[in-house]
Amino acid sequence: MTGLAVSTYVDRFLHETEAVLASLDRRTLGDMIGRLSALRALGGRLFLLGVGGSAANASHAVNDFRKIAGIEAYAPTDNVSELTARINDDGWDTSFAEWLRGSRLSSRDMVMVLSVGGGSEATSANIVRAVDFAKAEGAQVLGIVSRDGGHTSRVADSCLLIPPQSADTVTPLAESFQALVWHLLATALEKEVTQ
Repeated sequence: MTGLAVSTYVDRFLHETEAVLASLDRRTLGDMIGRLSALRALGGRLFLLGVGGSAANASHAVNDFRKIAGIEAYAPTDNVSELTARINDDGWDTSFAEWLRGSRLSSRDMVMVLSVGGGSEATSANIVRAVDFAKAEGAQVLGIVSRDGGHTSRVADSCLLIPPQSADTVTPLAESFQALVWHLLATALEKEVTQ
């Protein structure tokens, strides 16, 4: 990129970031905070699911929900030995659902999906199977997703859509805003405890 092209891209990226920020659904954010607060009060567990960059986000979010918000939280991607054994023995599509089954997911628990597309049969089928398993077990499902929200947005109890701005910024903006949103959720829960 030339200097001018870099400057143009930077300006566009930051403009799109501002547009996403301005459009986040405050009602959904409040609903998610309420659901997480109720989960904590019940002593339920939070399971965070993500693939690719969203898996790294899930790992970081586990720390924040545990340490800052006081919710017992886990991500299947944090235990690479178990995850890869499940993929090897049972396949990718069921890896998250079987991990949730092994964790004895129940109606007291919650699953939070961090995903660019929200899961479909073509991409992130393991998220689709995990969300369906969670719903069958009576667990709540939250999502922070982009594009059209995929399977997660159709079946979640509460789902925040990170609206796409342009084709080449969907993934970086979605994964960046996952971090912003989970930090908002965790620190809102922390304030509830300390005030």
